[in-house]
Amino acid sequence: MSFSLARLTTAFTLSAGLALGAAGAASAQDYPHDTVVLVTHSSAGGGTDVFLRGMVGFLSKAMGANFVVENVKGGSGSNAMAMLATSPADGSIFYGTTPTYINTSLLSELEYDFTDMEGVVNVFMDPQTVFVRADSPYTSLAQLVEAAKADPTSVPFGVTTPGSLDRQVMEQFKVMTGVTSPVITHDGGGELLISVLNGTVAVAIGEVQELSQQIEAGEIRLLASYTEERLPNFPDVMTAKEQGIDLVVTKFRGIAGPRGLPQDIKDLWAAGITKVLEDPEFKEWYAAQGLVPTFMPAAEYDVFLNDFAQEQKAFLIEYGILAK
Repeated sequence: MSFSLARLTTAFTLSAGLALGAAGAASAQDYPHDTVVLVTHSSAGGGTDVFLRGMVGFLSKAMGANFVVENVKGGSGSNAMAMLATSPADGSIFYGTTPTYINTSLLSELEYDFTDMEGVVNVFMDPQTVFVRADSPYTSLAQLVEAAKADPTSVPFGVTTPGSLDRQVMEQFKVMTGVTSPVITHDGGGELLISVLNGTVAVAIGEVQELSQQIEAGEIRLLASYTEERLPNFPDVMTAKEQGIDLVVTKFRGIAGPRGLPQDIKDLWAAGITKVLEDPEFKEWYAAQGLVPTFMPAAEYDVFLNDFAQEQKAFLIEYGILAK
């Protein structure tokens, strides 16, 4: 379940020339709005919230506008999607993309869904990790599976929203291992982290950027990563594949806007994100968060999102989550 990771991890190199060409056509400093709103369905402290807030200062410097983050929670992203779909396509408002907004669209009958938006630019791929409270008795996935098989209710699994990628991955983990533990959903990564810390759930899936402070404080520890290779920042953490579970998952993080955005707005974003990713201070920040720069300009990103949606639909049907 790699979601064409090999193709994605080379996208930054392959697409950089497109961004530089866009930069030649229009300067990001000429951005036509003084203030730009970046909407996320994530709660404060969730992955997309951290991603956007970590980037806004650098975006402001690169594009000459004031960027603000607005958390629009509820409906596993449907409320945020409705807000974007009904907003003007003039470059003043955008949405922080993750697989959640596509999965929610596939799993629910919504008035507005991901098809009412279009990809503007992808910025990162965000490796997924399995984490537990620091004093958890589990030190490997094998121990976790053994305990869950012995008493499923004693090992509740935690994920974010019902339509999230981590919910999908956890369900696949259950199918692959034969465990039947309950899966408890949350409004976002912040709430999920609290549930792990207070013992409501025994194990959860998250991203390093959401967990870095708690890892440094010794409050949680990583049990595995859903990556092809071990994370550079955590060389002692084994991958799931090394532990006998063949799961590789990477979450994309980018920007979408209301459908019908002018090409010049998309070009300005391509130029702006290129500058942001080259900023030494931002590089230091995203490397510490375990984020992998994976630039895709609008045309490429929109195709990727539609391909991803088709892959997700096929997966959901295969695992009986979605009817044909």
